[in-house]
Amino acid sequence: MDGQTQVNRLDFAQLGVELGERATLVQFSSAFCQPCRATRRTLAEVVAMVDGVVHVEIDAEAHLTLVRALDISRTPTVLVLDASGRIVRRAVGQPRTVDVVAALGRAI
Repeated sequence: MDGQTQVNRLDFAQLGVELGERATLVQFSSAFCQPCRATRRTLAEVVAMVDGVVHVEIDAEAHLTLVRALDISRTPTVLVLDASGRIVRRAVGQPRTVDVVAALGRAI
């Protein structure tokens, strides 16, 4: 270990938005990431289907402290948070809608 604390919960102070009533999908993206655009659309579809779920997209390059604390190494990376902000699932790369919905099952 290099002395870094592993973050396992996120909140308004770190994300800049209120958590979803039931769950929050946190997407780390970068400007020239083609799969990030498709991931944004997929997560927006899921949010439209599932009540109480919020999607927040974070520019990885502009939030390096958080990226390092969460050990994000590629974009897109999606974190699924439960209602209290606890990270219950993590996926790297472009997710499929069915996989996001299944991951939400662990958070809700």
